[in-house]
Amino acid sequence: MEDWLTATAAELGRGIDAGRIDPVDLTEAYLTAIGEHRHRDRIYARLTEDRARAEARAARDRATAGLRRSPLDGVPISWKDLFDTAGVATEAGTALLKGRVPTRDAKVLANATRAGLVCLGKTHMSELAFSGLGYNPVTASPPCVNDPDAVSGGSSSGAAASVAFGLAAAGIGSDTGGSVRVPAGWNDLVGLKTLCGRLSLEGVVPLRLKFDTVGPLCRSVEDAAMMRAALGQDKQPSLEGADLKGMRFGLLRTVAFKNIADEVAGAFEDAAKRLQDAGAVIEDIEIEAVSEAMTLPPVLFSPESYGIWKDVIEANPDVMFKPILDRFRSGAKVLAADYVAAWIRLEELKRMYAEATARFDAVILPTCPILPPKMAAVAADGRYWSEVNLLAMQNTFIGNLMDVAGLTLPTGVPSCGILFQGPSEERLLRLGKAAEEALS
Repeated sequence: MEDWLTATAAELGRGIDAGRIDPVDLTEAYLTAIGEHRHRDRIYARLTEDRARAEARAARDRATAGLRRSPLDGVPISWKDLFDTAGVATEAGTALLKGRVPTRDAKVLANATRAGLVCLGKTHMSELAFSGLGYNPVTASPPCVNDPDAVSGGSSSGAAASVAFGLAAAGIGSDTGGSVRVPAGWNDLVGLKTLCGRLSLEGVVPLRLKFDTVGPLCRSVEDAAMMRAALGQDKQPSLEGADLKGMRFGLLRTVAFKNIADEVAGAFEDAAKRLQDAGAVIEDIEIEAVSEAMTLPPVLFSPESYGIWKDVIEANPDVMFKPILDRFRSGAKVLAADYVAAWIRLEELKRMYAEATARFDAVILPTCPILPPKMAAVAADGRYWSEVNLLAMQNTFIGNLMDVAGLTLPTGVPSCGILFQGPSEERLLRLGKAAEEALS
């Protein structure tokens, strides 16, 4: 059973299909592991044991009758605590929403349930998803799998930790500025940032509707492809025959390598060499549109977030973590004219980026330029928190601003990921499958 806790979701699904794994036993193995884990309360905000057991029994019945709903029918997963769960609190990591109990499941959760996935519970996250670090003194701060004294990355911090520590077969998170890719990168997982609008945001606590996306954190690219299909009730893209030979990658230097840690740079260069050894062609590129776009987040991000949450925040601001409160309130200082002008300019920069990268199969860069900082250091110094928070999302911001999909893979060096970006999720997943084999 220990192997079940480290197997990929796809492997577990195949085991259920072949009759080697009972979904009820599998779910009980995960619930037991969660209950006995020393970091349980730092990773899971709350469990949904009754729901999980009922869903596992239904999955067992379907498997016995040969009526499985999907390749992942009966596989237990976790959900970031901003996805509504009917009858179970969904608080988005903030005391502002304490006791908030939705009456309906989020659309993506309902889709996953239709596909037969088992809901284990809700994982901790950065407050209202507004941080790339995963440090949350209001609720809990999940640990990094490579250093329990370090943050796990945010805002899908508990989602990443639940998978990395063997407490879920996959975790569902959201990504607005890097919130799937940063924690996936720091915890040696595969993380998929989907395209805006690709997966439903109905029943998802918002941060910035123009940038919010839903995405899985997994142990393999195959898992990411299967999870994306389940969340969207779509056909799974084929990964068979994926090959890097002749694939062209643009290596984004300049902004993506600013302030990069030596360990991260070394891990990335080694990973790029392995991609080349597998037949990929890599060309260094500089894109002026990216550098300019990276100046726009202060004008674009906080105003929308504050506009969504202003009334709720100002009714009870003292319950918030002060740096997060300050980030929200900074949106009030941006002029409407500047906000509109920034959006007009960003649309132009997106077109420039698309033209500059059209000849490549994907753009590659380090997932995160720094290693996960120590939790004590983050807690002790607000200025340090702000500095490393922006650094954590330095590279992932690019994908959100340019409105492209992103797939981060482990390089084999702890907490150092390599990020693939492109306009097609299907193409990224195929490339990612081939890259995964080259990097392993």
